[in-house]
Amino acid sequence: MRLEGTSLKKDFIRFIVPSIAAQWVFTLYTIVDGIFVARGVSETALTAVNISMPYTMALFSISILFAVGTSTVTAILLGERNTQRANEVFTQNIVFLAVFSIIITAAVMLNLEKIAGFLGATELNKEYVLEYLGALIPFSGAFVLSYSFEMLIKTDGFPKKATIIVTVGALMNIILDYLMVMVWDMGVRGAAVATGISNTAVIVLYLLHFCGKSGVIKFRRFKPDVSLAWREFKNGLSSGITELSAGFIIFLFNQAIIRFLNDDALVSYTIISYVNSLAVMTMVGIAQGYQPLISYYYGQKRMERCTRLLRYGILAAAVLSVVFTGVCMLSAEQIVGMFVNREMKELTEYSVKVFRIFALSFLAAGYNVVISGYFIAVENSFSASFISLSRSVVTLTICLAVLTALYQGAGIWWTPLVSELVTLLFTVLLLWKYKKSLFTLMR
Repeated sequence: MRLEGTSLKKDFIRFIVPSIAAQWVFTLYTIVDGIFVARGVSETALTAVNISMPYTMALFSISILFAVGTSTVTAILLGERNTQRANEVFTQNIVFLAVFSIIITAAVMLNLEKIAGFLGATELNKEYVLEYLGALIPFSGAFVLSYSFEMLIKTDGFPKKATIIVTVGALMNIILDYLMVMVWDMGVRGAAVATGISNTAVIVLYLLHFCGKSGVIKFRRFKPDVSLAWREFKNGLSSGITELSAGFIIFLFNQAIIRFLNDDALVSYTIISYVNSLAVMTMVGIAQGYQPLISYYYGQKRMERCTRLLRYGILAAAVLSVVFTGVCMLSAEQIVGMFVNREMKELTEYSVKVFRIFALSFLAAGYNVVISGYFIAVENSFSASFISLSRSVVTLTICLAVLTALYQGAGIWWTPLVSELVTLLFTVLLLWKYKKSLFTLMR
C-alpha cells in the first residue's frame, strides 16, 4: 500500500507537505480574487468578496465533512485490506455530493437577494455582492466536488498529484482573474467566473486519475447505505465545523463591525480574514495530511504509530504557529499594502494595528485544529466535534459578546485570541483523558 513507507517520519512529511500546499492553493483562490478586485475595481468591491466568503466556505464545509468522513472510513478499510468496500464508500460519497450540489445551487439562485442581505450586504456594497454571488453560485458543484476529490486522492496514496492538480487550478485562476478583471473589465463578476472555471477544470484532472489505471480507489456500483453515510457524517463533522467556522467567523465579525465600527473597518477585516484563512488552513493541512496515515494504522490496531504521528503533528503545529505569527507581526504593513492604496494612510495604519492583534490567535489555533484532526482519524467524533464547536461557535460567540460589551469595537480584534486559548484548555483536558484511557487499554 502507498500509505505505508519505510519511515514513519518520512511518511508524515510526505503527506503533510503536499496537504499544506494544497490548502494554501485553495485559500489563494479567494485571496487572488481579492487582490485583483481591490486593484481593478475598488476597496468597496473588495468587501463584497469578503461578505460572499461565508457562502463558499459553507460549500467547502459540506464537501470536507463528507470527504474527511469518507477518507477516514476508506483508509480504515484499506488498512483492513477491504478494497471493494472502500471503493463503494468512495462512489457513494461522490454521488451524494453531486446531487446535493444541484439542489443547493437551485435553492440559492432562487433566493439570491435574501441570501445577500443575510450575509451582511450594505447599501454601499449590495450591488457588488449580488454581482459576485450571482456569477459564483452556478459553480457551486465545482467547489463541493473539487475539494472532496483533493482529499480522497491523498487517501489513495497520491498527495503530490493532489498538489500538482490544485496548483494548476490556482495558476489558471490567476491568469483568468487578470484577463477578466484587469483586461476585459468584467469587475467582480469576472473574479467569480475565473474562480468557478478554475475549480471546474481541476475536477476533470481528478476524474482522469480515478477513472485511470493508477491508484486503488475506483468508481464502483454501490447500494445506498444510510448507516455508512451517518458514520461518515460523524467522522467528518469536526472538519466540516472547522471549515464552516471560518465562514461563520467572517459572518459574525462582519455583523459586529457593521454594528460597532464602519465600512472602512470591513476593509481591514477583509484583509485579516484572508490571512486568517491561510493560517488556519495550514493547520488543517497538517490535520488532513496525517489523517489517512493515522486511520490506516488505527485500522491495523498499531496504536504506537498513531501516537507517534500525533507527536509529529503537534510539533509541526507549534513551529508553523510561531512562524505565521512572526511573519504577520513583521510584515503587517506589506501585507496590508497588497490590498489598500498607501495614500489611504488612516485606513492603512488602522488595518496594520488590528491585524497584529488578530495574528496573536494563530499561536493557539494550530494545536486545537491538529489535535482535533487526530481525534477524527481514530473515530473519536465526540472529542473532535467538541473542540471544533468550541473554537468556532460556542466560545467564539461568548467571547465576542463579552468583549464587545466591555470594550465596544476594540473588543472585536481580541476575541479570536481569547477564544482559542479557552478552547486550548478543553483540548488539553480531552487529550489527557484520551491518552489515559488508551494507556489503560494497552496495559
